[in-house]
Amino acid sequence: MASSFSLILLTLISFMTTNLIAIQGARVIPHEQRSINFIKSSCSATEYPALCFNSLSAHASTIQTSPMQLARTALYVSLAGARSASTAMARMSAIRGKSSREAAAMRDCVENMGDSVDELKSSIDAMQHMRGKKLRYQINSIETWVSAALTDESTCMNGFDNTMKGNTKVAVRSMIVKVAQLTCNALALVNSLSSIESSSP
Repeated sequence: MASSFSLILLTLISFMTTNLIAIQGARVIPHEQRSINFIKSSCSATEYPALCFNSLSAHASTIQTSPMQLARTALYVSLAGARSASTAMARMSAIRGKSSREAAAMRDCVENMGDSVDELKSSIDAMQHMRGKKLRYQINSIETWVSAALTDESTCMNGFDNTMKGNTKVAVRSMIVKVAQLTCNALALVNSLSSIESSSP
């Protein structure tokens, strides 16, 4: 009799444990999946959706399903890329052996990327202070900063088209192109925030 009771008790405990895990999983997994689905859906409206998703999905727990947090995170990712590229360009510009045209292009690119970093920082700062009823005006200001950053990145790339050849040009372009694509995606996500303002009372 005792052994039968023990068996029933163990079976009951096992059943309750299994269902508790299932319930806990139901609470966590769908929440995480909603964040991933939100990021994927939002990124589908950008010019480089695969890069957008790959660069932002790792931040799903921060982004959750917030358009504002999504745009803010995209700007931080773009800023990190611009800073890295700016540092790399500064190091490359210090290497001797370049022609005068190459050296000038490198100097210009270093300046462009430095400006891009400053503009992205300004856009993030503006986003952190978004509040009140004039969201459309604030979003326009952020769009202006991000657009300026994208212009500087494009100017950097264009400066190498006719002045540099070989591996250096390939390395520079691949690095700056990725940053520009990240910035382009961030701009699209910032633009999407206008729907928040238009839907607000």
